[in-house]
Amino acid sequence: MAREPRLPVVIVAGLHADARREVVERLLRAVPGGVALHHDLSGAADGTVVRTVRDASGELSRGEAPLVNDCACCALREDLIPELERLAAGGTARLAVVELWDSVEPKGMAEVVDAHGAGALELTGVVTAVDPALVLPCLAGGDDLAEAGLAAAATDQRTVADTWARQLEYAPVLALVDSPEADEADHALLAQLHPAARRVRAASGELAEAALAGFDTAMAATAQHPACSRLPQEADEAGVATLVWRRHRPFHPGRLYEALEDLACAAARSRGRFWLADRPDTLLAWDCAGGALCVESAGPWLASLPDAAWEMVDPVRRTAAALDWHPEHGDRCQHLVFTSPDLDREGLVSLLDSCLLTDAEYAAGREAWRRLPAAFAPLLDAA
Repeated sequence: MAREPRLPVVIVAGLHADARREVVERLLRAVPGGVALHHDLSGAADGTVVRTVRDASGELSRGEAPLVNDCACCALREDLIPELERLAAGGTARLAVVELWDSVEPKGMAEVVDAHGAGALELTGVVTAVDPALVLPCLAGGDDLAEAGLAAAATDQRTVADTWARQLEYAPVLALVDSPEADEADHALLAQLHPAARRVRAASGELAEAALAGFDTAMAATAQHPACSRLPQEADEAGVATLVWRRHRPFHPGRLYEALEDLACAAARSRGRFWLADRPDTLLAWDCAGGALCVESAGPWLASLPDAAWEMVDPVRRTAAALDWHPEHGDRCQHLVFTSPDLDREGLVSLLDSCLLTDAEYAAGREAWRRLPAAFAPLLDAA
């Protein structure tokens, strides 16, 4: 028996609200029968999440979704699938466009649609709408979302910069609106932040094609994991540069900790993976935007696992490790990437290199390394 056709779903995200609305409108005009679903979380502090459904001609319906655990994003998740399934059951919608509210990140919503809507829904694309002139201001914004009026819950501690970075880097498609204020440096920064993305003009016929090209949430999650993420390559264009710093010698925990503030402020965006001499089995993730640095454990290095455990590891990660395997340290490595206008490459390399073990410290061996001061314990061992 032939399977009933599923309703295609496209998620459109982005802090740039005007750009996001333009992208949604263009998708609705490009696909006859397209319907957009949007949850406005701006009134969540007062207990109100407003849901609107519209097509190219205007608003079709409006309602409210109840808060769940005082969390607006939870309310969105609980309400989203039933509404999409209702659209699918109606039989008239040819496309459902989920327009996420400003600070909602696409990863969680994409995984919700993929996990719970498999019977009636097909996630065909995730798009982040971009005004190129606002890429750097959003990335450099050190404000908390709460300070900007964009928090999705009372406990939301994200910043504007790290939220924007995740919205930008998760989506395989970036839809760019025309922006007279944008210059070559803005476009160079965007290209270096997410070189693997397909960048399309919102006003072009490519938009609908790119949005409907298909999306794999498992592959997207793997691509975001610090052990095998697709980090940018070296670049230098229009005053914007990307430095790729790779070493196999471990960091001295004390010297690196003392340098964190300077390293966090050295670039608009930095990310990657690294290892500390006193924690040789732990893969550490580095994620920094707008001067706000997050350092956390991302599990063990493969080299620290018994051979039998490798069968349980994602094949993509095994491949990534094999491509860069060191005869002594295995997949342990320093792989940090810094992207910014006016990047001080030489100063940054010098600072990073100064944080590595010296020749004498390195020669002392692993037992001596483990006895080094555990400077990162407050960050990594907090309950």
